[in-house]
Amino acid sequence: MSLKLNVVTASTRPGRIGPKIAEWFHGYAARHGAFDPVLVDLAEFELPLYDEPEHPLTRRYHHAHTKAWSASVASADAFAFVMPEYDHSPPPALVNAFVYLYHEWNYKPVGFVSYGGVSGGLRGVQAARATAATLKMMPIPEGVPIPNVFQYLGEGGVFQAPEPVELSANSMLDELARWTMALKAMRQPQQAAAA
Repeated sequence: MSLKLNVVTASTRPGRIGPKIAEWFHGYAARHGAFDPVLVDLAEFELPLYDEPEHPLTRRYHHAHTKAWSASVASADAFAFVMPEYDHSPPPALVNAFVYLYHEWNYKPVGFVSYGGVSGGLRGVQAARATAATLKMMPIPEGVPIPNVFQYLGEGGVFQAPEPVELSANSMLDELARWTMALKAMRQPQQAAAA
C-alpha cells in the first residue's frame, strides 16, 4: 500500500525560502521510500482569513477555496509541515489553514521541518503541535530543525542539507511511517470500523 505524505510549505509571504526547503524534503522523502510524497504549497490555495459560515465539523463548505483545501488534506495519510517561526509562533497562514477543517485532519501523524535562526524554528513548532493535537493529529516527537538556515542556501537558493539535518529527516520519516500505519484503522470511515 502506498502511503501519501503531503509536504506542506506553510509560509505564504513573498520572498519566502520555504519552497526550496520543501523541495529538498520532498526529494529526500521520495528516496526514503516509505511514502509517496506530494508537494503542497499553502500559498496556492489563497485561503482568506477563515470565512466559512458553518462550523468545520459539519463539512458543509460554501467556498471553492475551502473545498479545494479539504480535498488536499483529506487525500493525505500523513503530513510534514515545512515552516519558519514568526515571533516564536507558527506562520499565521498555517494556523488559519488548520482552523478551516476538522475531520480531514483526524488520526493522521504529522512531523515538522522547521527553519530559522539559532532556534531552527522550534518555538513555532511547539505552538503548532498543540493545535495539531487539538485536531486529533498525532504530532510525533521527531522533527527536522534547521538552525541558521541561510548558510545552507547555495546557488539559486537551493537548500543543501548538512548531514545532521539529513539524519533527522531519516529518523522523522521512519517514525512517521510507523505512526501512519498504526493509525490506519482509526482513519477508516466509521462504517468500515463497525463492520
